[in-house]
This record gives sequence, structure tokens and C-alpha cells, in this order.
Amino acid sequence: MIEVLVVDDDTRVARVNAAYVGKVPGFRVAGEAHSAAGALRRLDALPRVDLVLMDHYLPDGTGLAAVQEMRRRGHQTDVIMVTAARDVSTVRAAMRQGALQYLVKPFAFAGLRAKLEAYAALRRTLDGGGEAEQAEVDRIFGALSATSEPDLPKGHSPTTAELVRQALMHAESPLSAQEIAERTGVSRQTAQRYLKLLERTGRATLTLKYGDAGRPEHRYMWATRT
Repeated sequence: MIEVLVVDDDTRVARVNAAYVGKVPGFRVAGEAHSAAGALRRLDALPRVDLVLMDHYLPDGTGLAAVQEMRRRGHQTDVIMVTAARDVSTVRAAMRQGALQYLVKPFAFAGLRAKLEAYAALRRTLDGGGEAEQAEVDRIFGALSATSEPDLPKGHSPTTAELVRQALMHAESPLSAQEIAERTGVSRQTAQRYLKLLERTGRATLTLKYGDAGRPEHRYMWATRT
């Protein structure tokens, strides 16, 4: 299990985020904190924390200052910033401090789930050890710096495009629109629409799975895996 420390100044938001974490397979909430000092105390006291979901606006400082202090104390725990801070300077500072992901509030469960699943996939890749070929290096860095699809057609949401892209990118095998829908929380029709867009733009490849009867099932794979 991946042990997660949830840090947010609002106790209600912390409880909601903790509940979200608990719904994602493979993740468990190790504890909650509502201040920078509280987060550091929990890190010092808990037997293991793999990941911190770190708010930026805390009553006794900033989340980034807390991350700096974590590193000074020798904690190499991974960090995903979960915050309402949208200014570019804060985002840039988070990158320099080593935050793996940056999730802007407000967000739905599907948004956090996509980040956590991408993080879990990254850990699986890194835990394998050994040497990495270029494709594997691209996959690792893709999990860290993935962005939404550019130049989306009218009526397409960058957030939904990112959810579908993340689900497809970290899948171990080709997925159907129904499977994408289940992983992202969108409808099957919406998943199909975004999958077709990824195929048209060369980001995904389409394969057909033939059954005993009826039309073949469309299944999609992230193009860099081929």
C-alpha cells in the first residue's frame, strides 16, 4: 500500500481528500495535518509516509516552505501539491522543490484519482530498478510532466482530455471506451469521443478485438507503447 499524508488547512477539505485517497486501490491514508508544523510532526512520528498531498496556503506558512523543511530534515517523501494557488511563480517553485504533480483546487474525485494512478504507475516503473531504454525513460518523465492535449476542438474539455490521456498512457494493455469510462468517471460516450480524438491526432492506436459474433470491440493503446 502507498501511505499518504493529507495536508490541508481546512479540516473538512482534508477529510474529503482523505476519503478520495481511500477510494483509490493501492492507497491508504497514513494521517492528516492542518498546518506546516503539523505536517512535519506527522512525518517525524509516522513509521512510513510515501506521498504527501500538500496544500500551499497553511496557517503557519506555505506548503512549499514545509517541503523545504522536509528535505532539510532528510525526508525524501514524494509530494503532490493540492492547492488553490494558480500563479505561475508558485507552480515554478513547486517544480524546483521536486513536486511530482500539481493539482489545482477545486477538483473532482476523478482528477485526484488520475494523479494518484499516474503516481502509482511511476512507482512501479521506478521500483523495477535496472537500466531503462529511451521508451522507458520517456514513460517515466511523461508521468511527471504530462499536460493536456493542445488545440482541443470546440466542445472538448482539457480536464477530461487529461483524464482520458492519463488512463490510457498508464494502462498495461489496450482499453475499450467502457474501461476508460470506468477508470475516469466519465460516460462511455464521452470516453469514446476523446479516444477517437487521440487516435486522429496520432496519440493513440486503435485495434479491433473480434468476439464470437457481432461487431468487433474497439480498443485503444497509447501510441508511444507501440
